[in-house]
Amino acid sequence: MKQHVATRCKPSTQGEYRRSVELFIDPFFGNQRVRSVQPADVAELVGAMAHIPYQSNRTLGVLSKMMNLAEIWGMRDRHTNPCELIERYPEHKRERFLSGKELQRLGTVLAKAEAEQTESRYAVAAFRLLLLTGCRLSEIQKLEWRHVDTESGELHLPDSKTGAKTVHLGKSAFDVLRDLPRVAENPYVIVGKREASYLTDLQHPWRRMRAAAGLEGVRIHDLRHTFASGGLAVGEGLSMIGKLLGHTQIQTTARYAHLASDPMKAAANKISDRLASALSSALEDLSPKELVSEQLAESASAQFR
Repeated sequence: MKQHVATRCKPSTQGEYRRSVELFIDPFFGNQRVRSVQPADVAELVGAMAHIPYQSNRTLGVLSKMMNLAEIWGMRDRHTNPCELIERYPEHKRERFLSGKELQRLGTVLAKAEAEQTESRYAVAAFRLLLLTGCRLSEIQKLEWRHVDTESGELHLPDSKTGAKTVHLGKSAFDVLRDLPRVAENPYVIVGKREASYLTDLQHPWRRMRAAAGLEGVRIHDLRHTFASGGLAVGEGLSMIGKLLGHTQIQTTARYAHLASDPMKAAANKISDRLASALSSALEDLSPKELVSEQLAESASAQFR
């Protein structure tokens, strides 16, 4: 934790490592020597965490890193990482996104909360920005005014999950920022309750508003998925969506590939409906006598073929 995590990892990652070490790894291994850890030990730890498979996978990753460092630091023989052959639990990525009707309900709840001041206007603005930019929660939550370029309509984030990042703002997102009041001596866009701080708790207001909108189970991160699905719905390709979301690998954006077929299906429906309508109108123009004659002619032609 001191020699690697504190110097190599971002604060959010440090928290994940600390959680795995303090809650799961230390209590399980206790004073066991690192050199004595065997695959069977790791398998036992993973098995004991079967009820929390996602946390198990994270913990296994942390333990594997610890074992690699132990090799580098001479505490284990090289190529003896006991985690290598241990299988992780399957994870099912969620691509939940809001439909048009769900967006309308959410918009109504956000507007009402802002008008009646039942929620912080900065919390409301945060949810709008998350939806309209596709940014990650921390990118909006910790956004500072010095990162907002009003001339170019961009956010210049010095640090994100994938490093420095430029976020291109649409007019609607820019309008949200323009209408937000700045607080003297506070550098943050999403102003918190404490002096010179950002709003640290967005989960509680989100739960209240999603319940009011009938969106139980929808996570804040699903607003990012909704941005991606919105881009695909208007015909943007996966490459462009990936750039807007700040993905560094196309494989990350590929999880939305199944949504890209929706606009194509809609286009296919339009074309086929138009052609079917033309066929129907052509048949309607024929008199019953002409229609019977055409059917007989087609039948005779088929016999000669």
